[in-house]
Amino acid sequence: MPRAISLPGPVSAALLAQRGHLFGWVPVCLGLGIGGWFALDAEPGLAGYAGLAALAALALGLTRAAGDAAAPLWVGLALVCGGFGLAGARGHAVAAPILEFRYYGPIEGRIVAIDRSASDAMRLTLDRVRLDAVRPEKTPERIRVALHGGHGPTRPAPGQVVILTGHLSPPGGPVEPGGFDFARHAWFDRLGAVGYTRTPVLLLRQAEPGAALAVHRLRDRMSAGLRAAMPERTGGVAAAIVTGDRSGITVEVRDALRASNLAHLLAISGLHMGLLTGFIFAALRYGMALWPALALHWPVKKIAAGAALLAGAGYLVLSGGSVATERAFVMVAVMLVAVMLDRRALTLRAVAMAAVIVLVRRPEELTGPGFQMSFAATTALVVAFGHIRDLDLPRLPWWGRNVGAVFLSSLVAGLATAPFAAAHFNMIAHYGLIANLLAVPVMGAVVMPAAVVAGCLWLVGLQGVGLWVMDLGLNWIITVAETVAARPGAVGHVPTPMPAVLPVLTLGLLAAILWQGRARIGALAALPLAFGLWAATERPLLLVAESGKLVGVLTERGRALSHPRGEGFAARVWLENDGAPVSQETAAARGVFDGADRVLRADLGAGAALVQVRGTRARDGLDGCGGAILVVLDTEDRSDRPCLVLDEVRLRETGAVAGYGDGAGGLRLVSAREITGDRLWTRRGSPAPAPLILARNGAGEGQ
Repeated sequence: MPRAISLPGPVSAALLAQRGHLFGWVPVCLGLGIGGWFALDAEPGLAGYAGLAALAALALGLTRAAGDAAAPLWVGLALVCGGFGLAGARGHAVAAPILEFRYYGPIEGRIVAIDRSASDAMRLTLDRVRLDAVRPEKTPERIRVALHGGHGPTRPAPGQVVILTGHLSPPGGPVEPGGFDFARHAWFDRLGAVGYTRTPVLLLRQAEPGAALAVHRLRDRMSAGLRAAMPERTGGVAAAIVTGDRSGITVEVRDALRASNLAHLLAISGLHMGLLTGFIFAALRYGMALWPALALHWPVKKIAAGAALLAGAGYLVLSGGSVATERAFVMVAVMLVAVMLDRRALTLRAVAMAAVIVLVRRPEELTGPGFQMSFAATTALVVAFGHIRDLDLPRLPWWGRNVGAVFLSSLVAGLATAPFAAAHFNMIAHYGLIANLLAVPVMGAVVMPAAVVAGCLWLVGLQGVGLWVMDLGLNWIITVAETVAARPGAVGHVPTPMPAVLPVLTLGLLAAILWQGRARIGALAALPLAFGLWAATERPLLLVAESGKLVGVLTERGRALSHPRGEGFAARVWLENDGAPVSQETAAARGVFDGADRVLRADLGAGAALVQVRGTRARDGLDGCGGAILVVLDTEDRSDRPCLVLDEVRLRETGAVAGYGDGAGGLRLVSAREITGDRLWTRRGSPAPAPLILARNGAGEGQ
């Protein structure tokens, strides 16, 4: 046998102390590998994957020679390599055509999903797509179209084959370098084009038979039935929590729920799945316990867990099987199976198992706020209640225990998810704890049980009783949201942190939770480091939209925008990422841009300026660079100008552009394509753009 690798005594003792607690590190190691794959700026290629596979095999081979103490380190390295490979395999497995140009013309497809955009327009997701004069191998597998002209004489329904005339374009990249990459998100959804139509949607063929479409149609009928049987104020919310259809929620209700930190009640996630399965588990277990012959001779606890698991699976199918619901079902299923196997359900091992299953199935979930927030909340709750269980606390009456559990759950979950919510959504609900304390118990004790009762009674036409109770509960929740949202200072805003903040924060907290021994206290040093990095995050002094139609300059009063209308999505994201989400009109009125509407000039400091030009006539009338070091145009420019020119063609190659201070009074320009690199979702047959160089003397060029 090979000789064991020796480690220094203290190190070996610390590693040996981790035995029996190592499984929690499995999803951490997988996540490191997955995160490493997403952080690359170029595809690793076959040689890269082969090298990592060889490294993983070598690491596993060394575990036998490593000894009991060091063996987990080599296993961890193999898991990191495995996570990298999982992400790469998933990225290639979901490959589908992406539209390579802007398209306008007839569109045919089958409806597979219906939702609403941020502007409250109905959106249809279509598969089996046919586009005029586009070869089948170049046609996207799925597209999404927003209906800006209404849906026509027939309400769209899943499974219908429809035709329409619309505008399509490839999924866009980040609206600022380093921002949320919608193109990457669309790649993993096999979404090859997005667009809109202003013409009616016409029905070509009715829905075809099939189990999947039958479920879609059932969801659609149930959603419509809930909205019809309940007032508009609560009907849309009821449909959202039962079937996952949020298209009926009014904008006012949605905004109030967001501002009060209650928007999580709209997504069918861990809370809803836990409440539903928990109610069914408790009702069946205590119901069967009332029957002595059954309670004494049958494992009623396991039977109740199995029934709750089946109910959760049905809820998953009925709600459309979204990624968030799948993740919630996996977490609940792991815990219910533990009950059926006579194991403790709420343990870090169960949470780790659920995380492993989710990461293996969908590695891309690691980068999303849903995965991060749900597992942060679950992990924190398991740790908190585990410590409380070990404490010798005085006995409280049942109502005191229940109130204390609700308060502690809301406090712990809120604190655990707050950094992730603030980083992803730039928003902090200052009264979110109060709102959750008032609303979540009603959701668990009134709304979800009433939904189960209504579903059971629907078969005999007596669902009105359950819906009436459900309406009362939802009215209370919406009233709480509106009251809290109306409070002065209810919402605070923070800038988007640099990319390193969340990984540092997450790894530090996980090490403090999972490591056994006093060294875990040292891991908490990651918290001040992460928040220090967040505070030191630099926002771009200059932002240029990919279209060239909008420019933003950061001033002491906030970001000034070049135009009060147009490119509204980019404007909203820029201002939110700054942590100052004022209206676009307010940002445009800050007096930084001077000149006519078609030719605007802005001072960049240190005697430098930029000029934004819109339209061909204004472009042709511009003399040289107009005294600026940077010219931004929304048309193609073939003139030879002695400055850096970002025209329509160049911006299409680079994506959005950001400018940062270089410490010497100049600007350092970074493009979105430079950050995202050459990945699966960015390849469109063109080479990577040349770096942008902005000279301080007024001349600029790309080299």
